[in-house]
This record gives sequence, C-alpha cells and structure tokens, in this order.
Amino acid sequence: MITCFIKYEIDPTKKSDFVAYAQNWGQAIPRCGADLIGYYAPHEGSATLAYGVYNIESLAAYEAYRARLADDPLGRENYAFAQKQRFILREERTFLKLASSPHASPT
Repeated sequence: MITCFIKYEIDPTKKSDFVAYAQNWGQAIPRCGADLIGYYAPHEGSATLAYGVYNIESLAAYEAYRARLADDPLGRENYAFAQKQRFILREERTFLKLASSPHASPT
C-alpha cells in the first residue's frame, strides 16, 4: 500500500471553489478505486496550502485508477471546473509508504 499526498497551492480568495472541488473528489475517488483519506482546505496558518490524501495498492494500480478517474463523468467535470475557475495555482504529488510501527507491516 502506498499513500499519495497531493499538495496544492490555491488562490486564497477562491477557497470555496477548492472546497467544492474536494467534495466532488470525495465521491469520485472512492468510486474509481482509491481509498480516500481526505481533502484538507486552509483553516489557520497558511491561507494558500491545501492537501488531498489517499491510499492506493501500488503505482500500477494508481495508473489504472487515474484512467478510471479520467473516464468518470464527475472526474471529468471536476477537472474542467478546476481549469475554468483557476483556483489551483500549483499541484504536487508525492507517494510515500508507511514506515512507522506498529502500523507498518514488515517488508
């Protein structure tokens, strides 16, 4: 199992657009095969940093999931919404594997 952390830099004047975007992913991501942990919008501190976090079986599973997400009607709509509203200024994905005990399984 790997975890995808998506770090977003968002326009702070369009936080409500990011929240709508996150809520749409809350439906589409699980339907397309990833285990969504959550999307997080700014609250205190930085007004421009937001995150999305989900688990996926492997990088191969990630590729198949991304293809399903691109074919999903709500997924396509959400991508278009983000492009039209331009509230995401930067997006960065990092894939990590749980390393802490006792939660991590031995390799």
